[in-house]
Amino acid sequence: MWKCFSQRALWRGANASALRVERTICRTLCKKHNEESYIKEAFNRFCHCYPYLTLESAVEYFSILGGMEEAVELDYFEDVTAMVTANFVKNFGFFQQQVRPSYLLESPYRELLSAVAKGDGKMHSVLRKARLSEGVGERIIKELVGLGVLRIEQSREQPLKTHPKHKLKKELRSYRIQDKLRFVSPFMRFWFGFVTQYRKDLLNGKGDAFLQNFHNHYERLRTLVYEQLCDALLVDYFADSTPLLSHGSYWNLHSEFDILAVTSDKKLVLGECKYKDRKVCKNELNKLKAKAEQSGMRVDIYALFSKDGFSNELLGMEDESLLLFGLNDLQRLCL
Repeated sequence: MWKCFSQRALWRGANASALRVERTICRTLCKKHNEESYIKEAFNRFCHCYPYLTLESAVEYFSILGGMEEAVELDYFEDVTAMVTANFVKNFGFFQQQVRPSYLLESPYRELLSAVAKGDGKMHSVLRKARLSEGVGERIIKELVGLGVLRIEQSREQPLKTHPKHKLKKELRSYRIQDKLRFVSPFMRFWFGFVTQYRKDLLNGKGDAFLQNFHNHYERLRTLVYEQLCDALLVDYFADSTPLLSHGSYWNLHSEFDILAVTSDKKLVLGECKYKDRKVCKNELNKLKAKAEQSGMRVDIYALFSKDGFSNELLGMEDESLLLFGLNDLQRLCL
């Protein structure tokens, strides 16, 4: 890790908005998700299957092939585009057979899974995009969760209406707190987000449109996987000192945060993940702090994660409330 500092004090004198956030988080402190370590275990298997890959290549390839490592051989010298061409254009039929159960390739499963892969994963938004009623959609989601295809990331948002007599503004009355749907396997997310819509072309060996779409939107694919790996890294980092009681992404009516976690001594950790080919500078920290203030959060520790490192200004800061994690820190997930 680039730098680590001891944590400072708990929230003090938080305003009403901050207290609502705290109550929301504290309600989940004892809730453990069975899937909370799934990404670490999956990435660990991937790294051990391909020990010759650089860490950056492992992250890149894992975002596409995670969960399929035993069925694929990777060339150390291939770039991501060459790998995708060799496997999904030239060998499309083989990979289509790996989607199990096979009826996931048909309606209405295909439409629902594609909506999850291409959007923000919010449950009711997914059902709307897939053009499914809530009753039918929720039954399918339950089945997919049981099959281990999807998992549910529960919202930690505070209800807008905190008392039966509390009246909401008209524009807020239709707002619904939504859980998010996530793929368990990165491969399945890649398939339904990038491949299945081009299945007719790919069956005929035509890959131009597929590859162009992949090139245009690949960043979206790997960004979420990187955020999940960073969340797992944060869990691992605090495990021996103050284990995290709650962690993961956080969203509400106004904002979304890559990582929001609470330690066992009830310190709030807010994280931002940047998978970019440039160093993260202090401006990113300032923006995160401003966003937290707007959301009424009293943050104890800020955690920045960067693929390409940090500016000298950030590295030189002597701030005990700041944690900086570089790409190489993900190596601890492979041990």
